[in-house]
Amino acid sequence: MSLIEQAAKRLAELQRAGASVPGAPTRAASEVRARTAPPAEPVKVEVEKERPRVVIDVARLKALGFATADARVSTISQELRVMKRPILRAAAEEAPGRASSARRVMITSALPGEGKTFTAINLALSIASEIDTKVILVDGDVAHPSMLDVLGVPSSAGLLDLLTRDELDIDDVLLDTNIDGLTLLPPGTQNAQATELIASDKMASLAAKLTAKFPSRIIVFDSPPLLVTTEARVLATHMGQVVVVVAADSTSRQSVEQALATLEQRETVYTVLNKTAASGSVSYHSHYAAPPAG
Repeated sequence: MSLIEQAAKRLAELQRAGASVPGAPTRAASEVRARTAPPAEPVKVEVEKERPRVVIDVARLKALGFATADARVSTISQELRVMKRPILRAAAEEAPGRASSARRVMITSALPGEGKTFTAINLALSIASEIDTKVILVDGDVAHPSMLDVLGVPSSAGLLDLLTRDELDIDDVLLDTNIDGLTLLPPGTQNAQATELIASDKMASLAAKLTAKFPSRIIVFDSPPLLVTTEARVLATHMGQVVVVVAADSTSRQSVEQALATLEQRETVYTVLNKTAASGSVSYHSHYAAPPAG
């Protein structure tokens, strides 16, 4: 037995015998420290609340070309895996203190008809298929909503209602689905000031509340096109990541450049080439990161 081991053994014997050992904490002192030690930081746990549940016709979605769970070996499913990986990585690697903004992902386009809703739904379905990740899909294109129609879900209260009715809670309008990991936030009751509400301070507050209330979820926003309204540009300021959908052989280079220019203050912007001849749907094309404002 080494000298250190002998000393440790002797110290333990003295303490068991009740002897006071200089420099060694007594039992009473240890108990006092234990009683006065600050409580451990509580672990943030997402509490699930009972919410309305809607049934999405998965077979219909598959027939429409969406990446459903039983089509994971399809070309589009493989392309979506490539597309979502940097998005999920950015969300997971976000530095503390940024209010989880990287978990808010906006899907937009330069002009209407380029496939942003198709891409938003597919991205949400692909993220929902992850083992440890859930997603909330928000229809933020409130002036021309189409998400619920595509999914075959009836209209209900949603985003606009949260922005106009203070008595509503987020859980009051969220819709759980039969697709594991996928929750919907409908556009809500039509309002004459719909686009103005999307650009309001209330929208900024709601975006922050969503990520604070659901810290483990990715929030995917289907937004208006960038070059049609200014509201999409304002909405982008509340997002941590932006995906710009570009229609192959349709969207002009000038339109793409103008759309990206409106996002020059965003740190993480992706472009996705849609309607390609190779896949007939969506193809991850490239990544564009604008320099941070300085």
